[in-house]
Amino acid sequence: MKLHLVDGTYELFRAHFGAPPKKSASGQEVGATLGLVRSMMLLLSDPEVTHVAVAFDHVIESFRNKMYKGYKSSAGVDSVILNQFALAEKAVSALGLAVWPMVKFEADDAIATAVVKFKKSRSVEQIVICSVDKDLTQMVDGDRVVCWDRRREIVLNETGVTEKFGVSPKSMPDFLALVGDSADGYPGIQGWGEKSTATVLAKYKHIEAIPSDPSKLGLGLGRATTLLENLQTNYKNALLFRELSTLRTDVPLKETLADLKWQGAYPRFKKLCAELGEERILERVRKWR
Repeated sequence: MKLHLVDGTYELFRAHFGAPPKKSASGQEVGATLGLVRSMMLLLSDPEVTHVAVAFDHVIESFRNKMYKGYKSSAGVDSVILNQFALAEKAVSALGLAVWPMVKFEADDAIATAVVKFKKSRSVEQIVICSVDKDLTQMVDGDRVVCWDRRREIVLNETGVTEKFGVSPKSMPDFLALVGDSADGYPGIQGWGEKSTATVLAKYKHIEAIPSDPSKLGLGLGRATTLLENLQTNYKNALLFRELSTLRTDVPLKETLADLKWQGAYPRFKKLCAELGEERILERVRKWR
């Protein structure tokens, strides 16, 4: 069987910007939550989707904010979507899916932990990470662990990650550290663009292995000299950025593989849909507990 690990934060933001607005009976904006629920129901309509978990950033901030003050936070995020995180978790749980609401860690860390925890199970044919987050590509492993962009119907296996970024999944934290990740709030190292970084890391894999001799980088001598000077000046930041981009695999997840099997929606899902003012969605639920 396949195990689907869903980035609920990404799905909620995607629904926020793509689904029509909707007010609940109490007057709360719930359009993103309903969009997320519809997305999960579409996922569950596939007979191959049997075991699912959805991870959320219950709060945007995590332990990484203490490591780097510029790391992504809830500052500037629309309150309309921030106010729906708890509701979205409640709705997805009522739909019968396992929910991992992260506070200390991030949703990506929960997914990474689940990959490590379950990929050795003989009953798991493939783990499908449902997200477009570049951080999660570091967890891709051959065809056994893949990333799936559901919106564009693109699946990245290990070969796909290498073709897209120019480096293997194991080098992705180093790649992001040098190039930077605006979504997570760290700038990378000046001058290190995607092409030059891929050229260097394709050969040397990790930041520590990059030689100090510019003639060995496989770039123009002047370009290589400038890049090495910038790296040397900001070496501690490069290692810090790599630590920020490296996913944790020690999140305390209590669920077993059997707990992740979708058994149907709970009866409380009916009440919740009534509160959200969208009872028509119940017609699309194909299984109840």
